[in-house]
Amino acid sequence: MIRLAAALMLLSGAAQAQQVEVTPCGDADRVDTIAEPWDQNTATYANGDVRVALLDMVEPAGGAWKLAVISPPRDELGLRQCRVIGADGIGFYGLDFASRRADYDRQRGLVLTFPATRYADAAPEGEPYRLVVTINQQTGEIATEVQE
Repeated sequence: MIRLAAALMLLSGAAQAQQVEVTPCGDADRVDTIAEPWDQNTATYANGDVRVALLDMVEPAGGAWKLAVISPPRDELGLRQCRVIGADGIGFYGLDFASRRADYDRQRGLVLTFPATRYADAAPEGEPYRLVVTINQQTGEIATEVQE
């Protein structure tokens, strides 16, 4: 019985961890999902080489927000890579695009930090954390980090 209770406690703690994924853009990530108004929910960096946009997928309500990143390196046609960042197999419960911070780290690249929330039954406003997205234009790597 004690082992079962301990296992359940471990599982409940693991369920709270935010799993952030970076995936290639696809047909489901349509331009009409860019959150309105576009001028407030898109931004460019690195002399226009990097563009980020907040996506509103509408459903599921507990994870409707995603982030699109268009960045170097460029392919043989000169097109930049396109990636979508979501969480827990869907999106974010909340992602405050207007409050993002941008920094540049010579070793890592462009570092964007967003206030974010995850869905939680016990917290109607969502559970807050910080999403850190690092975009390395040289390698094309887009890394994410969750800061509790």
